[in-house]
Amino acid sequence: MSNTVAAPIDEQNGISGDSVPHIVIQNISKTYASPSGDVLALTGVSLNIKPGEFISLLGPSGCGKSTLLKLVAGLDVVTAGAVSIAGKAIDGPPDGLGIVFQKDVLLDWRTVLDNVMLPVEMQNLDKSKHLDRAKYLLKLFGLGDFLHKHPWELSGGMRQRVAIGRALVTDPSLLLMDEPFGALDALTRDELNLELQRIWMRSRKTIIFVTHSIAEAILLSDRVCVMAARPGRIVEILEIDFRRPRTLAVREDPQFSAYTRRVRHIFERHGVFQHEKA
Repeated sequence: MSNTVAAPIDEQNGISGDSVPHIVIQNISKTYASPSGDVLALTGVSLNIKPGEFISLLGPSGCGKSTLLKLVAGLDVVTAGAVSIAGKAIDGPPDGLGIVFQKDVLLDWRTVLDNVMLPVEMQNLDKSKHLDRAKYLLKLFGLGDFLHKHPWELSGGMRQRVAIGRALVTDPSLLLMDEPFGALDALTRDELNLELQRIWMRSRKTIIFVTHSIAEAILLSDRVCVMAARPGRIVEILEIDFRRPRTLAVREDPQFSAYTRRVRHIFERHGVFQHEKA
C-alpha cells in the first residue's frame, strides 16, 4: 500500500490516462439570496469523477456538501460554473439517477414492496420487469419476508434498506447518498456501511456519498473530498489506498489512523473542530 496520504487538489482533479470522467464539476459556485444579504454556499468547486468511482464529500454541517449533491442531481442550479454528466450539461435530474436521503422518506401507507416500486410508477416503466428486481433487492437486503409490511412496522435500519432498494430498483448508473446512515445507531451504521460496499462492488455504480464521519468516509471511499465552510469549498482530496473488500478491522490499520490524522489536521487548519470519534 502506498504511503501517500494526500495530494494537492489541483493534481487530483484531472483524470489521468485514458479514463473519461463520468461527472465533471467545473469551477462552480452557488449563492442563495436571503433578507439579510446573499449567502455564498459554494465557491470554486472543481472535481472530475470517473465511472464506477466511490467518492465521499466529508465536512462539517454548513460546508455545502448537500448543496453540491443537489447541483449534481439537477435539483438546483449553479450560480456560476458548470456540471455535466456523461458529457451532457445538467439542466434537471439526469437519466440513470438514484438518490438516498438521510431520512428514508418512505410512504407509511404503502407496503415495503410498493415503496420500492414507487420510482418505477413515477417514471412509467415496465412494472412486471422491475417487480422481480424489487423483490430481488429486498431479499438481498434481508427483507424478503417483509414485502407486505408497512414502514412503521420496521426498524430504522430496515427502513433505510428499503430506501436504498427504492433508489436502486431502476438500476441507476449514478447513486447520490446524502448522509443516509447519520440517524442510525453505530452498530446498524457499520452493518449498512459494509452492505453498501458489497452492493457497490457488485454493480460498480458511480456513488457520491455525503457524510460528516471521518471513519465512514475512509472506510467506504476511493477518494475523500474534504470540505471547509465559509464559503463551502473542497480544500483537499485524499486517495484511500486500501484493498477491497474492506472490513471493519481496517480501522485498526496504522494507515487508517494516518488518514484520520490528516483529515483532522486539514479541519484544524481551516478552523473546523471535529468532536466525533474517528
